[in-house]
Amino acid sequence: MNNSNNKKRPTSGKPSSDRKKTTSTSKPAMAKRSQNKKPIVKKESINVPKPIKSDEIRLNKYISNSGACSRRDADIYIQSGNVKVNGIPVTEMGYKVKPGDVVNFDGATLMPEKKEYFVLNKPKNFTTSNEEDSDHRNVLELIKGATNSKMQPIGRMDKNTTGLLVFTNDTDIIRKFSLPNQKSPKIYQVSLDKNLKFEDLEKIASGVTLDDHRLFIDEISYIDNEPKTEIGIKLRTPNVKVVRAIFENFKYNVLKVDRVAFAGLTKKNLPRGNWRPLTEQEIINLKNI
Repeated sequence: MNNSNNKKRPTSGKPSSDRKKTTSTSKPAMAKRSQNKKPIVKKESINVPKPIKSDEIRLNKYISNSGACSRRDADIYIQSGNVKVNGIPVTEMGYKVKPGDVVNFDGATLMPEKKEYFVLNKPKNFTTSNEEDSDHRNVLELIKGATNSKMQPIGRMDKNTTGLLVFTNDTDIIRKFSLPNQKSPKIYQVSLDKNLKFEDLEKIASGVTLDDHRLFIDEISYIDNEPKTEIGIKLRTPNVKVVRAIFENFKYNVLKVDRVAFAGLTKKNLPRGNWRPLTEQEIINLKNI
């Protein structure tokens, strides 16, 4: 830290007139004058070309993208010598695959899938769970005609919740939205068994404590031209069940929860049970949120 009372060590600020006289021939003054000249290093750095963005991809990610296994497991296969690139075994961690390279994984040639993204307007009585349930069908049935790639939903949605659900084979995106610190906005329309009192609406807007955890609400309001049983609520928690718990905490029965927006995506003009591919711009927004 600079000390204005220390005359032996001039500060980086403007020196006093007395200090100018005593330090005019000192090394700091010479260093100051030299700053007016362009250093050779800086001059040369201007002519250094910027690196071109590469299409190379880390070998473990390439393997993961193909659907063969996770990145962590891919690292084990690489270290054990069971992965070849252009016929040569590769054990180097962090090795990057170039366009046109042929990757052989445990005896089979890999063909990474094209990344695909879809949005579904989920109907009731479909589950995102992988567990066998004879009473309810899996949401994957609804998009099986969209692609031959192995798709997964982003996040979970219980059988009673309807609305927007995103599917992809991009494991990086799925992992991104599963992280605890991922706070993308979600908007729900909630139908209650009775009118929501204005004082309760205000209390919810100021935040709710559930199981000793404080939950902050981005927005909550009545829906225009609808009964006061229809509520719009925006929050960032990934757990859909929390939406029901908020209103049940104030002694309201929740009849329906419909997600109308997720991470900037909407289900506008998408009939219930139908799907559509994301646009290029929507994919960019999803990756950058």
